[in-house]
Amino acid sequence: MDGLVSIVVPVYCAAAYIAQTIEMVRAQSYRAWELLLVDDCSGDGSVEEIERALSSCRHAPVEKVLENVERIEEYQCDEGQKVILICKNKNEGAARARNTGLAAAGGRYIAFLDADDVWMPEKLEKQLNFMEEQQAGFVFSAYEFGDEAARPTGRVVRVPERLTYEKALSRTVIFTTTVVIDREKISDELVRMPEVESEDTATWWQILRAGHTACGLDEVLAVYRRPAASLSSNKLRAMKRIWNLYRRQEGLSVLSSAFHFVFWAYRATMRRI
Repeated sequence: MDGLVSIVVPVYCAAAYIAQTIEMVRAQSYRAWELLLVDDCSGDGSVEEIERALSSCRHAPVEKVLENVERIEEYQCDEGQKVILICKNKNEGAARARNTGLAAAGGRYIAFLDADDVWMPEKLEKQLNFMEEQQAGFVFSAYEFGDEAARPTGRVVRVPERLTYEKALSRTVIFTTTVVIDREKISDELVRMPEVESEDTATWWQILRAGHTACGLDEVLAVYRRPAASLSSNKLRAMKRIWNLYRRQEGLSVLSSAFHFVFWAYRATMRRI
């Protein structure tokens, strides 16, 4: 399947992982991609690690105006792939970093990847083939939990074949690092992430609420690195975030929110045991 994939990676204090992330993308069997690394004012040397990892590539500044962006560097790597380093001039969080990447993306497809997660080498190729088979605009896949070193733990999250808005409200099974969007079928306005906690879940809901269906490829194509102190491991905060999404973002009644929350809590618990 032809078509450029723009891979958007928000980078914040990811110096320990970012070189591995770059190599992982460069090892993808699907070769028509561009990698957009959006540094959100990291203070740990992430930008320097990116520059070291790409030192063998030709690079030059890009004269493009993006909101709250200090500089953009484009690196031309083998076989025509390019890596675009976008350095923001102030820290604004993951949602705005991803939106900045979306604004700079030139591909038909948008793929999201977090800097500390891992893709299987055929991830993009398999998902794009699946997207074509299903005539879908929004696909995601199964994934496996990993430890702090991204070593798979054997705990796999399976995904349904189809996910509508109503079904998605009670199962946050879409993992950001597995999502691919066809911009010819889903507008950038719907893909642009709102500035709320759990912005990725809010985004998938706003796409599905607009009438789109997400198609799940039930094959493990990513590993979710899950440090013991990660945000999602704080169960009380996770419960508060999902409740606030129901009430504030989706405008659901207390009764409807409670109904979906019960099923969400059950499935979230089963996913982690």
